[in-house]
Amino acid sequence: MATTTSSAATTSLASVTLEVADPEAARRFYRAFGVEPYVRLRRSEAGSTGFRGFTLGLTVSGPATVDGFLGAAVAAGATVLKPAAKSLWGYGGVVQAPDGTIWKIATSAKKDTGPDTREIDEVVLLLGVEAVKATKQFYVERGLTVAKSFGSKYVEFAPGRSGSPVKLALYKRRALAKDLGVPADGSGSHRIVLGGAPDSFTDPDGFAWEPAAPLAPLPS
Repeated sequence: MATTTSSAATTSLASVTLEVADPEAARRFYRAFGVEPYVRLRRSEAGSTGFRGFTLGLTVSGPATVDGFLGAAVAAGATVLKPAAKSLWGYGGVVQAPDGTIWKIATSAKKDTGPDTREIDEVVLLLGVEAVKATKQFYVERGLTVAKSFGSKYVEFAPGRSGSPVKLALYKRRALAKDLGVPADGSGSHRIVLGGAPDSFTDPDGFAWEPAAPLAPLPS
């Protein structure tokens, strides 16, 4: 136990790798979508059915930019899960990439105050978990620092020393599926690997971590 505790002190999210059947096709999609620098791609034929238990979310400045990213995703082959619409929290929509990854694009603004900037303010990897408090404690013990916590509903971790452009957060699995407009049931591989741990491990909900270097800009 002492070895795990000491090595875990440096764990922080450094990279997000999506496991896809066709990396080149996925790369073309993510380049057209405008999020290529935020994800890595790895070939995998691992079985996966239903909800994979996570989403990648983009926070942007206004509705026009939400529409711009959604339009680019659909034009590149994404499927609309929830059309862009106003909500209590702002404006946003949900799409599913051809490789199966679900993306949510949202803004806290409900009115257009400017043109589509095609700029991303924040990228969040939201893991759907069965027990938020227990999984939060698991990650705290591995060295992550809590930035925001709303009881058993939501937890957001502070960025680590890795300098990753992607923020890590936890949400109840069924609540996340409902928010995305998909059934909560799913089985098989999550089709995602998180990098930045000093050793390989799997969290209580089956999300895998591995050692990884920080994300570097991909060649154009």
